[in-house]
Amino acid sequence: MAMGQVPGGSDDPTGEDAVFSEINITPLTDIFLVLLIIFMVTSSVIVNQGQGAKSGLKVNLPQGGAADVAANASDMSVAILSDGRLVLSGNVVNADELRKAFDDAKARSADTLVIVQADEGVPHGKVVEVMEMAKAAGLAQLAIGVREAPGK
Repeated sequence: MAMGQVPGGSDDPTGEDAVFSEINITPLTDIFLVLLIIFMVTSSVIVNQGQGAKSGLKVNLPQGGAADVAANASDMSVAILSDGRLVLSGNVVNADELRKAFDDAKARSADTLVIVQADEGVPHGKVVEVMEMAKAAGLAQLAIGVREAPGK
């Protein structure tokens, strides 16, 4: 039997099969819906996971001058939430885990930039504490994350 023809008997007295003229799009629609679901799930995982210095975390940063520091993939971003919790790559960590991450970053590259993104309500001492941990690990390039002032 040839592709695109209706199997079985037909009303044609010559005995030839009739040509199938309709396309069944149900399987195609099913494939597109499955792909849509896969893309939705993977995109939400990527956003929640946090990649590199841009972790996708909502921190109420203080206003500052123009943002002249561009984050690279090898840079580290440490967020300090208003309640004092430390967040590294989207995961809440304690001080010991942060020290280990700084040591690992130093082992990978001595030029790693540490960007500290502290909420406006975080005490200055907590920011200095995180920066001192980075310095103790040998990471000398430090930056403080701010949001650009309106109108700039």
